[in-house]
Amino acid sequence: MQYDPIKRSLGKVFNQTPVLRKLFYRLLDLLLLRAWYIRRELKKVNASASAPLNVLDAGSGFGQYDYFMSSLGKNWTITGADVKDEQIEDCNNFFQKIGRGDRVQFEVADLTKFVRENTYDLILSVDVMEHILEDELVFRNFHRSMKDGGTLLISTPSDQGGSDAHHHEEDEVHGFIDEHVRDGYNAEDIKEKLSNAGFSQIKTQYTYGKPGNISWRLSMKYPIKMLNASKLFFIILPAYYILTYPVAYILNHLDVKQKHKTGTGLMVVAKK
Repeated sequence: MQYDPIKRSLGKVFNQTPVLRKLFYRLLDLLLLRAWYIRRELKKVNASASAPLNVLDAGSGFGQYDYFMSSLGKNWTITGADVKDEQIEDCNNFFQKIGRGDRVQFEVADLTKFVRENTYDLILSVDVMEHILEDELVFRNFHRSMKDGGTLLISTPSDQGGSDAHHHEEDEVHGFIDEHVRDGYNAEDIKEKLSNAGFSQIKTQYTYGKPGNISWRLSMKYPIKMLNASKLFFIILPAYYILTYPVAYILNHLDVKQKHKTGTGLMVVAKK
């Protein structure tokens, strides 16, 4: 399933005005369960911060988490890095328009080459590492780029079906999102890789348990499959979400409040 074309189509619609873009961010915050977990962790970071925070959003995408972080206070200085030129340009334009361009800036960067020695108090990486084959190199770059005592926050699919992986007759494994280079991380595997990169105090938490997995199918998988089949489904999306989102909303609340022995998502927090 091709996810990037859908994202580009949505971006064209919501990039037309700052008001529409803010609405888009709000919709992403409501629909994406991972955003519920990420925002909870970022609030913890903000509550414990005793000094201004210099942040790297490694794989910033649409910039929704940069908008959220910059809304937490003026002590957040944020650099968004992404490989897609058009998204970097869109994000810089938007944050300039809303008056946050002095605190939030974006640049084109390849995370396998991006290093800023001892610069960041926090590095955020949301649904990025499953797209990068040389993950251990990126983890080492993260470690070099962080200040001592800094925090790394990663959200990624787990190997418990996080990419909705399934076997075909030719014994190949394919995930729901074709752009992924791996079908998720094992909790112990990512701990070992981060430890080898120099990180300590590594904590993992499964997300997208049974409630979250059902919510993901309702709010993401089925709509994306419909949009890949035909762009005409954009017309019926509002009606679809009016019917399904109340259920997804309750399921998201249940997922965030529970501790999961297993899940299709993985949240990782590590220290330098």
